[in-house]
Amino acid sequence: MKRIGVFTSGGDAPGMNAAIRAVVRAGIYYDKEIIGIYRGYEGMIEGDFVPMDVRSVSNILQRGGTILKSARSTEFKTPEGRAKAYEQLKKHNIDGLIGIGGDGSFTGMHHLYKEHGIPYVCLPGTIDNDIPGTDYTIGFDTATNTAVEAIDKIRDTALSHNRLFFIEVMGRDSGYIAINAGIAGGAVSVIIPEEQTSIDELVKKLNEGGKHNKSSSLVIVAEGGKSGSAMEIAQKVKEKSSYFDTKVTILGHLQRGGAPTYFDRVLASKMGVAAVESLDEGKTDVMIGIVNNKMVYNKFEEIMTQPKYVHKDDLRIAKILSI
Repeated sequence: MKRIGVFTSGGDAPGMNAAIRAVVRAGIYYDKEIIGIYRGYEGMIEGDFVPMDVRSVSNILQRGGTILKSARSTEFKTPEGRAKAYEQLKKHNIDGLIGIGGDGSFTGMHHLYKEHGIPYVCLPGTIDNDIPGTDYTIGFDTATNTAVEAIDKIRDTALSHNRLFFIEVMGRDSGYIAINAGIAGGAVSVIIPEEQTSIDELVKKLNEGGKHNKSSSLVIVAEGGKSGSAMEIAQKVKEKSSYFDTKVTILGHLQRGGAPTYFDRVLASKMGVAAVESLDEGKTDVMIGIVNNKMVYNKFEEIMTQPKYVHKDDLRIAKILSI
């Protein structure tokens, strides 16, 4: 294992640059050549490769986004597309791969390994924290902190004007950002994809708050909630209750950007070093995770066949604190 390719794929997440930096520096430490692959699988198919050294990754630890860029590749989802990627890897003498991304990235590398035998290790880089086999994914902590900072600012104006704010956070299939931001931000209700919340239940809860002279309320909505988007839910609530002046804020891609927190920097750095070491030790077809503060190595079949749900205890705590 002398030449290792590193790339980022799917949605960007704060801490990806820290992971790239760790892979490059650990690779050099262990006398490996590290090749950066631009634009994920798209760049792999096109041979968009560049050798990386210590200077390539200087001053990126604190930066959000990814210096290697990211893209979603429809072509790579086909056997023909993966065959093109393999030819490029072979042409550039790449012995193994380290990919940083979500479940789609992991799935792509698994198919490439099964079809062409390229060893790989995946690092979980996604703000949604929706990948089994790890307590935390790279970017989740930063995204949640960004959401909480925005919620704190919105609460100031909500208190000033007796307003009900619906705040939509990211989480198409996962409520991890929503439930944690809801607890930290003092939300009266959190609506997530993993749980069904009826409009009548929500209106009842809001009316109870009105009886206790609550001058404002915040409802956190994950973008993939079963009850609809924040805009749709706000409209339905408005039709059933006129107690609050109702407003909607959609945080959107704001949560993807910004400097990674110390936690995401350290997590990404540890995982990056572990990825180089595990490839050198012959591990492959695995995703590195952190469980109870220890690095673990998850086989594809063990984790990609099961969903990761929000902890029931987090839901219980959120409901207790929302009275």
